Amino acid sequence: MTDEAMQQIAQRGPVRDGLERAERTKFTEPVPTSPTEQVRFLVEKVKVGTRALAARLGVSQRTVQRYIKGTIRTPRQATREALADQAASEWQPEVRAQVRERASSTTGLLISVRCRFGFDAPGGSSDEARMRRITQRVSPAAAREIIAGLEAGVPEKDLHDLVAHALGEAYFQDGGSRAAGLTVRMRDIDYIDFRY
Repeated sequence: MTDEAMQQIAQRGPVRDGLERAERTKFTEPVPTSPTEQVRFLVEKVKVGTRALAARLGVSQRTVQRYIKGTIRTPRQATREALADQAASEWQPEVRAQVRERASSTTGLLISVRCRFGFDAPGGSSDEARMRRITQRVSPAAAREIIAGLEAGVPEKDLHDLVAHALGEAYFQDGGSRAAGLTVRMRDIDYIDFRY
């Protein structure tokens, strides 16, 4: 695999994947499913060059050209997954933009998570981390920060921190009415889902 392909895999994580899954539920048309359709979509519609796409997939430029012609129809498992992910990541950008705008301005995000939450509070008090299952709607302002981090391509750890801060404010601090100065830590994510 190329360095670019490895870097993209390193950026993946439960928070980023959960946000992208939530956006994909809002698509109005199905994402292309065959490798030939996916490669043609990426090269012709998204204008990803064959060399750049090859680097993203960790294959040769010639292999990408064979996908376009349809001479290769069954890629290796890793290539098939990377190709499907690339196509879905670029599919219906207008729908994504509308969904993100609505969450940032009016609806916020519904977050369902099971993970280990811990806390730091002023004055040296703390609470040991423990597994909790929480489903909570966060404000449009918090959603805006999380979406901005996603769009900026911040590391997965920073996305964790943004989500932990949003949940801390909405759930543990009850919108700022209690537990002032509480810092929420979120670790060991069992699952996390988002709903726009």
